Amino acid sequence: MLEYERALWNKGYTLIAGIDEAGRGSLAGSVVAAAVILPVGLIIDGIKDSKELSPKQREELYLQILNKSIAVAVGVVNEREIEKINIKQASRLAMKKAVNSLRIYPQYLLIDAEVIDLNLPQLKIVKGDKLSQSIAAASIVAKVTRDRMCCQWDSMYPQYGFKRHKGYCTKEHCQALRVYGASPLHRKNFVKNVLQQGQERFEQISLFFGVNKK
Repeated sequence: MLEYERALWNKGYTLIAGIDEAGRGSLAGSVVAAAVILPVGLIIDGIKDSKELSPKQREELYLQILNKSIAVAVGVVNEREIEKINIKQASRLAMKKAVNSLRIYPQYLLIDAEVIDLNLPQLKIVKGDKLSQSIAAASIVAKVTRDRMCCQWDSMYPQYGFKRHKGYCTKEHCQALRVYGASPLHRKNFVKNVLQQGQERFEQISLFFGVNKK
């Protein structure tokens, strides 16, 4: 998973930030992005796309990433802002916030399937979390950070089951929405689409537009 990093190291780039997000396809809560700069030549065993890891594996790798990285930062855009600017723009904004929060500014960005409005050389890599160690590391940090937020939301609104489904469009979540309506955490436009079109149709649309990503 170092093909892209090695090519950049050979060109003299040593501060390469991998960037990814979590929560893009959720019906509720914030979208969370992470930016991770790893040392040149570092290989972290077991690292891969966060969706292919168990929660225990993600937590273990998360700690390794924090301990071994040059810099790590997250960016968060809440559900109210998502409603205002749409989820695609919110995801890009979260990524931009993550980069700007790094204690050491990167020389180059490797981004999972996005382009960020920053004056930095960058490369958009489709399925980047499967192809780049830096992006995979960012996907793990973003996922673990957001999953922990979901546990907090679950204690605030236990009737929805956020701890189990992380806000995604599951049968349990859709049933809770029909019974209780939307909470203050829910993305109202997303919920409206689910209730009007049904769970299966929403998932089909989400997959087509790349929304139901992680």
